[in-house]
Amino acid sequence: MIKTATIEQVEPEKIQAFKPAVKKLQYSDITKAMRSGLRDFARAPQYGIAFGLAYAAFGWFLLYLLNTLEINYYVYPMATGFALLAPFVASGLYEVSHTLEDGKKLSWGGVFTSTRRAGGKDLSWMAVVTTFAYIIWLDIAVALYVIFFGLKSLAFTELVTAIMTTPSGFLFFVIGNTAGAILALIVFSLTVVSLPLLFDKHVDFVTAMITSVKVVLENPKPMLLWCAIIGVLFAISLLSMFVALIVVLPILGHSTWHLYKRAVGEKEPAGEKK
Repeated sequence: MIKTATIEQVEPEKIQAFKPAVKKLQYSDITKAMRSGLRDFARAPQYGIAFGLAYAAFGWFLLYLLNTLEINYYVYPMATGFALLAPFVASGLYEVSHTLEDGKKLSWGGVFTSTRRAGGKDLSWMAVVTTFAYIIWLDIAVALYVIFFGLKSLAFTELVTAIMTTPSGFLFFVIGNTAGAILALIVFSLTVVSLPLLFDKHVDFVTAMITSVKVVLENPKPMLLWCAIIGVLFAISLLSMFVALIVVLPILGHSTWHLYKRAVGEKEPAGEKK
């Protein structure tokens, strides 16, 4: 009874304590955030490699599963849409950067339990958002495949040949990638700072997503640069069959934390303005 009452009294105060305010960003903020991210990775590489390796291994498992089940038309959308899950997967790296920033000692237990301790159910809702977007992308890709190629299952090499040598295959590629880019941009806008914000401050996930969209709308050019950098690095990871993700994920994860710190400040509480 006493414990429950204490939570009910304190938690609302915590949630209302932080009012996010969006800052103006320059192109230099992107490069500075990346330098800080590289520095964090260099200071604690074992954590970044562990997260990156787990992410890459999950990708390898999915590729193996699709090949075993002979549903090769899923390979390309699965691989290209894999980036949609990255913001949530990298959330443990925010704890690493946060701990290094505070000058505290890192521990595996602290890092792996950080998501539960930090955001609770709101972080879980963000996981639902990113996973739902991934499923939507897979559904779009399969629908386009059926429209252009019917119900026959093409081997991955046959699909690539059709894309390279036939007008319908090329049109499938263009429409599919355009749809994927639009969905990726939406997810990017919703998550670019929302996950580190949820991790760092006591806000609900709706406020976090709205703040993230505001950051993108207030800083379109720097954020488009950041989006392009993410796209290029994930394209390299895709070409390397996910091997590059072992390094790319931690660099982007740490850099995202530092970009969030540059993009989001705190509003003055309404009661203290006068």
